Amino acid sequence: MTALTVALAAVVGVSLGLLGGGGSILTVPMLTYVAGLDVKEAIASSLLVVGVTSMVGVIAHTRAGRVRWRVALPFGAAAMTGAFFGGLLAGVIPETVLLIAFAVIMIAAAIAMLRDRKNTPAGDESRQVQVAKVAALGIAVGALSGLVGAGGGFLLVPALTLLAGLPMPAAVGNSLVVIAMQSLAGLAGHLTGVQLDWRLAAMVTAAAVAGALIGGRLTGRVNAEALRTLFGLLVLLMASVILAQETTPVFGVASAVLTLIGAGGYVTCSRTRYCPLRRILAHKNPAAVG
Repeated sequence: MTALTVALAAVVGVSLGLLGGGGSILTVPMLTYVAGLDVKEAIASSLLVVGVTSMVGVIAHTRAGRVRWRVALPFGAAAMTGAFFGGLLAGVIPETVLLIAFAVIMIAAAIAMLRDRKNTPAGDESRQVQVAKVAALGIAVGALSGLVGAGGGFLLVPALTLLAGLPMPAAVGNSLVVIAMQSLAGLAGHLTGVQLDWRLAAMVTAAAVAGALIGGRLTGRVNAEALRTLFGLLVLLMASVILAQETTPVFGVASAVLTLIGAGGYVTCSRTRYCPLRRILAHKNPAAVG
């Protein structure tokens, strides 16, 4: 199972390199259900993987001049505070509750991945940074990251675009700085009550980093939007599995059915002329569709 875990970590890394985020959301389920770690150790290990992989990504973005340190460092400092206390809080929360919370975060992340990136604001760097809002959001996202082990990039990129006025490439680069800082702080919080299998954690981290480097080189050679959609649907299915295991099969089956309906609708609307959603919208508001 160790070999399978390392192989899956490399796949997660490739997705991170290709998509600029999202892959870390699968690290906790992978470590829990494949590697057999308990939930709290899986979350702590995930924070190590996410933190180190993000640091490697920061190097490339720094060389490209996309990192705005005057924005990233204050945001990261606020996120580190939230992540450390989130890591401490995770130690007293039942594992089932943590997994259910993680499944909810997975659903939110998948929805964010499935959204049309063309609708994301372009950013305006002449805008004055809203320091109070940036600090508050940094603490909130950091606490979430420290609690469940997810990087929070699906929240950070839009936040940096809207609150700091950064264009999308700079927002991605700065989000990696924040993710690295908050992940390592969250790990520190977890290590006060969790012992890691450092050998396994090191192997998984190395595989994820190698995969991220490969994914970065593949950027531009694959259809990133189609891959993002498929990945978002995969995350939704994984959330369904977690909900079925940790609550009742009814919730898991309902979530899986909704995911399959969504996947079918996406394929139908993108590959054929027939699209039920467009028909519904046309019926409700003909002018908007036309």
